[in-house]
Amino acid sequence: MYPSDLVLPMKAELTNKGFQDLSTPAQVEEALKQSGTTLLVINSVCGCAAGAARPGVVASLAGDKKPDHITTVFAGFDTEAVAEARKHLAPFPPSSPCVALFKDGELVHMLERHHIEGNPAGAIAANLQAAYDEYCA
Repeated sequence: MYPSDLVLPMKAELTNKGFQDLSTPAQVEEALKQSGTTLLVINSVCGCAAGAARPGVVASLAGDKKPDHITTVFAGFDTEAVAEARKHLAPFPPSSPCVALFKDGELVHMLERHHIEGNPAGAIAANLQAAYDEYCA
């Protein structure tokens, strides 16, 4: 498990932008079964999370359409919450960072680590905005 002094500033990059921090399995369950659209970010300490995933996810919310709920868990820190979140991401294998969009509790869009790694934040934002255009009100 990563130390909190390393993780907390990385968590804050999303929670300071309004993302709900899900740190328990019960919080994950409750968040993912909400009606409407829910964005779930499995955050990470890796470079692609810092350089592309977190900035891309934040930038994706600048458009007119966006998820009703924005949430995050942290891999290697919120271990039980991440395990619970990954149950909802099948058939996708575990990866972090990753970004999932749910609509009425159903997974409708997924960005795995291999979609994030090597891509700029703008490409991540554009991918997510296209999903919001399709699934968000």
